[in-house]
Formats: sequence, C-alpha cells, structure tokens
Amino acid sequence: MAEDAEAAEQWRLVNTPLGEEWSGRTRYAAAMYFFKRGEMDVDTLEVYRICARLDREDPLPIIRERGVGKRWLEKIEAEP
Repeated sequence: MAEDAEAAEQWRLVNTPLGEEWSGRTRYAAAMYFFKRGEMDVDTLEVYRICARLDREDPLPIIRERGVGKRWLEKIEAEP
C-alpha cells in the first residue's frame, strides 16, 4: 500500500544519521509528516524545528530534557 511505503520512507528520514549535510532539515520535514498524522505533538515538532539547521544536534535528548513527546519517544524506542 502506498501509504505504508510513505510512512516507512518518512520513518527512515526522521532517523537520518546525525552529521550528514541537511540531515537536520530532513529530520524536521519528516517530523512534520508525523505531526500532521497526529503521531507527534507540537512541542516535539518544535524541538525538531529548532534542530533543523543543526545537522549534528540530536533532538531526542532535548525532547527528553524538556519532558515532552512521551508518546513519540515510546515510538522511537520501540522501533528497531
């Protein structure tokens, strides 16, 4: 199904390795996809936005530090 393929691609993109050129923007664009699907809250999306221009910055520790995105963190940690 096309929707499953799109979700899989966006999942791959939201997990783009740190440090790659444009990786922060890539992660943010993919995060927007999950936000629009209702799988990410606005506070979590904001962290991805802040990190968008910082290719080496991992948004996950910031999300944890801010105490937001509990559902998102559970999803990230549950995936292989």
